Amino acid sequence: MSQEQREKLYAMLGDLPPKSALTSKLVAIEDRETYVLEKLTLGLNGIEPVPAYFVKPKHAEGPYPVVLFHHSHGGNYRLGKDELINGNVYLQHPPYAEALARQGYAALAIDAWGFGERSGRSESEIFKEMLWRGQVMWGMMVYDSLRAVEYVTGRADVDAARIGTIGMSMGSTMAWWTAALEPRIRVCVDLCCLTDFQALLETRGLDRHGIYYYVPGLLKSFTTASINALIAPRPHLSLAGIYDPLTPAAGLDRIEAELDRTYRQLGAPEAWKLLRYPTGHYETAEMRAEAMAFLAKWL
Repeated sequence: MSQEQREKLYAMLGDLPPKSALTSKLVAIEDRETYVLEKLTLGLNGIEPVPAYFVKPKHAEGPYPVVLFHHSHGGNYRLGKDELINGNVYLQHPPYAEALARQGYAALAIDAWGFGERSGRSESEIFKEMLWRGQVMWGMMVYDSLRAVEYVTGRADVDAARIGTIGMSMGSTMAWWTAALEPRIRVCVDLCCLTDFQALLETRGLDRHGIYYYVPGLLKSFTTASINALIAPRPHLSLAGIYDPLTPAAGLDRIEAELDRTYRQLGAPEAWKLLRYPTGHYETAEMRAEAMAFLAKWL
């Protein structure tokens, strides 16, 4: 049943590119204090190249467990994958590249459509062109993330049985969508964007998300909880701010109740956790500690 639901969800993502052979080009290597940074160009979608960073820990031996890091939105279209190595105003220090490398994890981050080295066209321009072509912008973004999983599992220096995913804000949404659609992802951690769709409607919060976020017809077949149920029984940690308008409390209550029930039914109640903190759309020090501890336990 879960696979049928995954296929149904995937089918809602618009006219996606046919899967062609993955390609990668190493552009540069930088030696950092705790990790080696590979700057890559990946061929994931057959339409435009996807700049990427692969971070390899210096003080551990491979093959490495790897974390697929999804960058946030925040209106900062120039940042993109650089969030992995440089952090962001609402993320704790050190940046995740350093924090993960210190614990022996490799990490991969790509620029989403319209971000980082793929910026230059506005989000609305990309959305409109894709709409004309029968594509869904969120679907094309998710597609790149799913193909990134295929790329990273093919690397000889990666342990393909130990893949995690993490992200903040837009990256949080990408983390749980990617984990729901890709069973090879072993652990999911999302920060500050486990947003219940119905609660967003009830609080008139639709404009709090960019237009990229919206998938035609999604509410006819799925809720946020039902998408996240596709991750179960794999470990899933969600971290939320009590004062974050992007994640209305009533919606978090609904998601928590439904996923509590799902994980109990599957015999894995300890693998799902939703924690809330007295903050807004911001990663606190406690959140960072919980995220790293959860990865250490399950990945």
